[in-house]
Amino acid sequence: MEQKILKIHPFDNVLVALDNLSNGETIRLEDHTLQLKQAVKAKHKFALTDFNKGDTIMMYGGVVGKACQFIGKGEVLTTENVSHKADIFGKRIPHLDWEQPDISKFGGRSFLGYHRSDGQVGTANYWVVIPLVFCENRNVDVMKDAFLEELGFAHPNKYKSYVRKLVAHYQSENTSKNAIALEEEQIEVSPIFKQVDGIKFLTHQGGCGGIRQDSEALCALIAGYLNNPNVAGGTILSLGCQNAQISILEDKLNALNPHFDKPLHILEQQKEGTEEDLLVKAIQLTFQGLTEANKTIRRPAPLEKLTLGLECGGSDGFSGISANPAVGHASDILVALGGKTMLAEFPELCGVEQQLINRCTNDAIADKFTKLMETYSNAAIAVGSGFDMNPSPGNIKDGLITDAMKSAGAAKKGGTSPITDVLDYAEYANKPGLNLLCTPGNDVESTTALAGSGANIILFTTGLGTPTGNPIAPVIKISSNTDLAQRMPDLIDVDAGGVITGEKSIEQMGEELMEYIIDVVSGKIKTKAQKLGQDDFIPWKRGISL
Repeated sequence: MEQKILKIHPFDNVLVALDNLSNGETIRLEDHTLQLKQAVKAKHKFALTDFNKGDTIMMYGGVVGKACQFIGKGEVLTTENVSHKADIFGKRIPHLDWEQPDISKFGGRSFLGYHRSDGQVGTANYWVVIPLVFCENRNVDVMKDAFLEELGFAHPNKYKSYVRKLVAHYQSENTSKNAIALEEEQIEVSPIFKQVDGIKFLTHQGGCGGIRQDSEALCALIAGYLNNPNVAGGTILSLGCQNAQISILEDKLNALNPHFDKPLHILEQQKEGTEEDLLVKAIQLTFQGLTEANKTIRRPAPLEKLTLGLECGGSDGFSGISANPAVGHASDILVALGGKTMLAEFPELCGVEQQLINRCTNDAIADKFTKLMETYSNAAIAVGSGFDMNPSPGNIKDGLITDAMKSAGAAKKGGTSPITDVLDYAEYANKPGLNLLCTPGNDVESTTALAGSGANIILFTTGLGTPTGNPIAPVIKISSNTDLAQRMPDLIDVDAGGVITGEKSIEQMGEELMEYIIDVVSGKIKTKAQKLGQDDFIPWKRGISL
């Protein structure tokens, strides 16, 4: 019989409903028997015991909240009867006895990638066009309009023909109320440069105004994108007078990679003259760069050359028990193979800090994590917010009612391996093993940062569905439940719902993910986000963003 409830950890005092449960239904688990006092929707939690006001709520073996009123055994946990509470954290108590996963299926395996002169290997081959300041966004858009269709990189837009039908319907004075169907068009796209995966035109609202640290961080982020192995070269447009100066970008790039040798063209509009002069030169240089990028071909590379970004968005009450731990197992496999993984979203590590601190390989790394977390948390509190305000309405509706509860599940993406480094925003991942990267929980700001820190592939779990993608790093979308995968098949690549139904184990799902990763990074499969042209790019201003 299919399991309807789950106790995640022996220390937990709440249960998770894996299916809709009826009011009055009798629940039996181990030596506990209780009768539900109200209906419980799937993904939500209910009390395994009576809670008095102030009592601690435990999930995943840790503190995830406290009762703010009496909660009877069998009652549903809600934002009305539970408030945020998290475990305190302090000095590192080393816990590095890591039991590595079985990697026999992946030892000696390789993928087909683009080898760069600095030893990095790309999973894609893109040219990027990026402005140093928002004043150049229009020029970037003009270049985009000039290039994409002519070179065969444009994504077919079936909605154009749909609008044409609507116009024709209107002009014919047809008074029919019948809906006009959207029809699929079979459009053959044949890029001119076969070895180039595309030109990515990135725009943003930064580079001037704000605080100078924001411009410094933007330049560091852009340097990371240029250095990312998925990028063959780039064109940078500068106005000239902005805070994000060319010299800052050059300094960041040199500090990141003193031997950087990719083709890079930086143009300054206030020196070039007219807009036409600037654009003609930028287009010519970009075209020349594409001809060079097209000479690079995919060649075998060991899996240790992968840098895997770990991300979640639109999470639900199942994310922490299916998709996230499956991703964590895939992360552990890659770490055991000698690769790099990055766990981001610091507001969603609230309450599991001590566990992560204990997994750090030395005190210096642990202290850096502690300082970044405390600084971030204090900055949020200073503007009248806090990590406790992180859960979104969608999270809460689907069972994640406190930030600590959300964080305990989100941290599962990092698996169980030791933490070899902690990175501030826009720092580049260089050490094999699991890295912690300081980013907001905001999906796009975080995925933007992961690619800027060197991720050449990103795993993104979701329980509610989100179209988020990245311009240069393929994003594999994993659903926490099968209903989502069936309802939004245009967004979801892999369904982890079999873990909820008991059809698959966490280990099986993690191994399936690794196989899927190998196909994606070898260019054999395009992710749904790639097919949709979902090129999200939002640099983080170091003000408060949760």
